[in-house]
Formats: sequence, C-alpha cells, structure tokens
Amino acid sequence: MKSVVITGVSTGIGHAAAETLIRNGVHVFGSVRKKADADRVKNELGPFFTPLIFDVTDEAAIRRAAEDVRKELNGQKLAGLVNNAGIAVAGPLLHMPPDELRHQMEVNLIGPMMVSQAFGPLLGADPSLKGPPGRIVMISSVAGENGQPFMGPYAASKHALEGLSESLRRELIPFGIDVIVIGPGAVKTPIWDKANDLDISRYANTPYAKALGNLKSYMLKAGANGIAASRLGDLIHHVLTADKPKTRYRIVPSALESFMLRSLPKRTVDRLIARRLGLTKI
Repeated sequence: MKSVVITGVSTGIGHAAAETLIRNGVHVFGSVRKKADADRVKNELGPFFTPLIFDVTDEAAIRRAAEDVRKELNGQKLAGLVNNAGIAVAGPLLHMPPDELRHQMEVNLIGPMMVSQAFGPLLGADPSLKGPPGRIVMISSVAGENGQPFMGPYAASKHALEGLSESLRRELIPFGIDVIVIGPGAVKTPIWDKANDLDISRYANTPYAKALGNLKSYMLKAGANGIAASRLGDLIHHVLTADKPKTRYRIVPSALESFMLRSLPKRTVDRLIARRLGLTKI
C-alpha cells in the first residue's frame, strides 16, 4: 500500500485530500496540532489514517514525526508529501507589525521547507529505502501569482513558496523526486470563516479603514462561492498519481477573472481592484 504525508488535515483542503487518497487505497499520515483533532480525524477517516501531532514551525516535532513514519514504512519509500498547512495574515503593509509578517513566513514558507527536509529522505533521497521515489505537492494560491491589497504577507509567502518549489524541484532531479505546485483560488474551507474574526479596528485611524471593511465583505463572499474542497482532493490525487504531471496547476472559481488578472496590463488590474475595494486617492 502506498503512503502519503499531508500537513494540516484537521479541516479544509488537507482533510479533503486525506479522504480522497484513503478512498483510493492510500495510507495517509496527517498532521494536526492538537491531540483532540488527531482523535477526531482518526475517527472520521478510519484505519488507513495515522495522525501526526506537530506544528509546522516546530522543527524538533517535525523530525520526530518523520522518524515515526520511517518506522511505520519499514524500509519502503513515501509516495508523496503534501505541504498544505498554512495561515493568512491580513492588514495594510504600512501598518503591519513585523512579528506578524515573520509569523506568516514561518508558517507558509519555512514550515514547508522544514517538513520537506525532514521527509525528503523517505521520498527517495535515502537510497537505502525500497520503491519508486515520491512527489512533493506544495499548496500555493492565486496569491502566488498576484498580490491583493491587505494580503501582502500572504502573497509574499506564496510567491516565495513558488520560487522555493521551483528551485527544490530542480535540486531533487538526481533523486527522481518531483515537486508540483497547486495554486487554487478561493476554496470553501474554514479559513474564510475567520474573515468574520478579522480585527480591523486597530486600523480605524488609518486611510484604509473603509477599504478594509470592503475587503472583509469580499472575503466572506469569495469563501461562500469558492471551490469545493473535494475538487482539490481529487486534483491532489491526480498530481500524485499521473504519469507526467505538470509542474503547476491552477484551479479557480472564475476562469474569466483569473484570465483577466493574468492578461490585462498591471495598471489596469490596479484600477479594477482599487475600484472594487474603494481605494481612492487622498
């Protein structure tokens, strides 16, 4: 039986990917941060799911989890690693506390790198293991190609993740380990529910107060109309099993909006976004 590690399986994309892979005969090792979530997800997903408890910013815990997986694999290689866990830090960059930006990068960039380093040997960098080399799937975002106002930390982390992924893919050629990026648009996951909890009051005395309120409304609408997480689960399964996967996949709710963002002149896109959020000159 093939085995795959997925980070962030408590809800959303990670949980959907675990469901899809298990349904297709894959054993999933999935990370969560809390014992209660480990027990819940284990109960939901059944005997072909093994919980791993670690935070992607805790290198020692990640290394311990990799050793646990190595023992379970008993000399076989992992078929895949899905770096899914992530957060979104929002706010105007001129007023962003540096520690919040650092935390964004720790979770969304340094975390996936530490996880890849820990599990890389099990994917094929360790020549003593048996079986074909595995693949690394990096869950990026449309923000890996475009930067939206007030989502600068998130966009920076995903742009960086995509650059890191391309470099890593080329470095892993000698081992036969592929690295594939998936850049989805809005997905119906609990991360969008957190838009309700977004504290914009601390920016009430800045020129961005009204636009941030508009952003909050836009995020709630985007989440409600987003892609079903199950579609991402199906895509992740495809990426891990296809004979010749692409290096990057884009999956978005609106193909037209995606095309416009990629095709229109940047200044035109600037004006469209400013109009949508009410970003007017002072």
